[in-house]
Amino acid sequence: MAADEQSGGRDKARIEMASERLESHAQRAKEAIQNDQKIVPPFWINKYKKDASRNWDIFYKRNTTKFFKDRYWLDREFEELAHKGDSDEKKICLEVGCGVGNFVFPTIAKNPNLFIYACDFSSRAIEMVKANEQYVESRCKAFVCDLTADDLCNTIPSETADLVSAIFVLSAIPPEKMSFAIQNIFKVLKHGGSVLFRDYGLYDEAQIKFSSASDKKLDENFYVRQDGTMSYFFSLEDVQSRFEAEGFQTISNEYIYRETTNRKLEMNADRIFTQCKFVKP
Repeated sequence: MAADEQSGGRDKARIEMASERLESHAQRAKEAIQNDQKIVPPFWINKYKKDASRNWDIFYKRNTTKFFKDRYWLDREFEELAHKGDSDEKKICLEVGCGVGNFVFPTIAKNPNLFIYACDFSSRAIEMVKANEQYVESRCKAFVCDLTADDLCNTIPSETADLVSAIFVLSAIPPEKMSFAIQNIFKVLKHGGSVLFRDYGLYDEAQIKFSSASDKKLDENFYVRQDGTMSYFFSLEDVQSRFEAEGFQTISNEYIYRETTNRKLEMNADRIFTQCKFVKP
């Protein structure tokens, strides 16, 4: 058998194995989530939503810049972010929910033709971005913004951005406020501009863990962590319908499955993410 045929056979076997594992995981997840009926009392739901910015400030005070890893992988997943060596075309990107700069700084280092606006509703996170030695205002501009209340156009002129990266950020927003956030993004994008989206997917291992607790569920597929920060889990149909309702067209929409291993605890976890591209017509 030729080497490429052997490689093709191994790839097919891995895909089939992953598909079988994902199907088994999804069935286990459905059963767990269906049994998850108890919702946090209204007082606490309102408090978690009201204190969202404060809880993220406390999170960054506790963890500083050490919690999230730098996202060097994004230009592999989204070719729009990659530097094309034979082109001098300048592009503007807005990162919503920038945290402490784990996307901003690796991306501007790899792509000299990209300028990045970076916003977060945690003022502490923005302070850390600006304190980073790589922060140079000729390459990036960081500012505080609550996507669900503040107008992005107060900082970024309308129809300016070529790209918007929304990486694990909409999941932190209460479902009823997502529409405003997506409209906000729509206004600053150029016609033909794209949203690069990745977030927690339905039946992710984290959702199963939330569903096993009696004091974590705020709403359908929406939970609160121990530290008061919140997390929503998207199905493909859900995220697509939310963006299309605000005028976007869907370019791609898929689940990303990853099996991760915690060697210290000798445990495997089935991670499921939604990865999508949307364009402003």
